Amino acid sequence: MSSDFLSERPLFGGAISTAFPLRFQDVTNIRQVPDHQEVFVDPARDESFIFELLDYKHEVGDDGSSVWFLQDLAIEQDGEGFTLLEQSPAVEATGLCYRTIPAVVATAVGQMAVSKGRQGREAQNIIKVYLANIRLKEVGTDVLITAYEPILINPLSESASTVGRISYPCCAIWIHANG
Repeated sequence: MSSDFLSERPLFGGAISTAFPLRFQDVTNIRQVPDHQEVFVDPARDESFIFELLDYKHEVGDDGSSVWFLQDLAIEQDGEGFTLLEQSPAVEATGLCYRTIPAVVATAVGQMAVSKGRQGREAQNIIKVYLANIRLKEVGTDVLITAYEPILINPLSESASTVGRISYPCCAIWIHANG
């Protein structure tokens, strides 16, 4: 399918770029997005990617950072029944350095029930959330890359009419530092 072809996309004014399928649309064409985020969606599958630049969380350890951010997302989105499915230990990304200090990367996958927008709990969808945390300590930044994949679309959800009840596997992305 041509919509699954990867396309390189500039993020944050071209400071970095990434590649993922063409089927993902830039949300800034639809609504306002905060400057510290880049958001892409595939409305036909109710999948999304969010790239976020946050102040570095000094109080959070590297090994637990991805889980900490995933649990924070679950609380922020009023997610019910959050379950941590897997997590990776933090590893140094020697190919991604600032001066001589490598970034630290950790990942986690969770599942929870959430409602879309202003819908109530009776319309919750079950989603899987994939989160990667790239810790750029020398520049005081935590980069979050989050992918949302519906597992079960509730018939009462606003997504039900366009997606149905079956989801598709989420796709991989690649990140490139520019400059």
